[in-house]
Amino acid sequence: MTNALKSVIQRLLAYCEASGWAGYDPYDALNSRLFSALPLLNARIPRIAVTQVLKRSPINLRPLLLVPKTQNPKALALILSALVKLPKLSLNGHDELSRWVIDRLASLRSLHRERWCWGYSFPWQTRTVLVPAGAPNLVCTSFVANALLDAYARWHNPRCLEMAASAAEYLLEELYWSEGDRVAGFAYPLPHNRDRVHNANLLASALLCRVAASTGEGRFWPPALKVARYSAAKQNPDGSWYYGEAPSQQWIDNFHSGFDLCALQTISEYAGTAEFRDRLRRGFEFYRRRFFLAGGAVRYFHDRTYPIDIHCIAQSVITPLAFPDLAPDNLAAAETVFHWALKHMWDSRGFFYYRVLRWGTIRTPYFRWSQAWMLLAASTLLAAKSVEKLRPQVAMEPAMNARVAARAYAARA
Repeated sequence: MTNALKSVIQRLLAYCEASGWAGYDPYDALNSRLFSALPLLNARIPRIAVTQVLKRSPINLRPLLLVPKTQNPKALALILSALVKLPKLSLNGHDELSRWVIDRLASLRSLHRERWCWGYSFPWQTRTVLVPAGAPNLVCTSFVANALLDAYARWHNPRCLEMAASAAEYLLEELYWSEGDRVAGFAYPLPHNRDRVHNANLLASALLCRVAASTGEGRFWPPALKVARYSAAKQNPDGSWYYGEAPSQQWIDNFHSGFDLCALQTISEYAGTAEFRDRLRRGFEFYRRRFFLAGGAVRYFHDRTYPIDIHCIAQSVITPLAFPDLAPDNLAAAETVFHWALKHMWDSRGFFYYRVLRWGTIRTPYFRWSQAWMLLAASTLLAAKSVEKLRPQVAMEPAMNARVAARAYAARA
């Protein structure tokens, strides 16, 4: 498996480089030039309809509809987080590429903003709002900032820390909201939205905790922990979380559940708190029980087999590796999922397919959704395998960091 992982990583990087680090996205339909040429299409219902048709089509219609390939900041952030792991894995020669990615992320920041923040390279229509291309949003900004923190930890480039800290300021100053003593959240997808989306809340809280521990800036801790406690308390009795609290957000899916768990784990480590331990255990037990199928396939939703989605495959590799002590077979489970993807969703040309459905496979090679996520999953799995024999020492490191952060937080409180 180790050699196969290295081969996949090298071939994925070669594919991404040959693509100019750009590609299509499941949600990029509104980049079509037809929307500017045919104003009647540019309304809420047509925007939703066209997006869903292109996303679900087994044939990639984007070239016919004049949808361009684009460089997406979140995709580049995932690639950067993957590249950070490679020097430790005898896959050297990528430092120059990492510097290019950092520079490119800097150039792709949202325009006319005082603080560093990022948005997607396409406009997207939710059920209620249209988010313009490049408009900063919490999720994209959080992933970019975390990648910059990964790079800072590896190369100690102060520019990366400055950008990540500024992104945390953006979340705190422009997206954070609070009602009373216990209710709080972060706006998503636009600053005026007050939908309580739990993975967004926890991703933002995790970033604030990580930046606080890296910079010593104490004012990030109280709002981060207030929001984390609010969303953590919304866990269902079976251990799951709904996507959000609005009536239209009452679903439970794989990768957002993985975001919830990994973000809450990060909060626990950097804040030095054990208060979420039971919620993490119950949430992870639900995750393994309801999303993982025999043989390595994984579900998108907790209560049905199809679709089997490559983003969920990637998250189902990453999430178990974040909890090595919760189940003895987590590494084996991650390997089994990855092996299933290689068998059923890997193309010999060097990329992963989008989805396996009951009736067939959608083979469109999406860049952010598929290639960037699977590159990070492969790098994370290879890193986990490389330290398997040193697991006791490795497992102590986050706890030690957490205690240091907790002492620093207590001293400032």
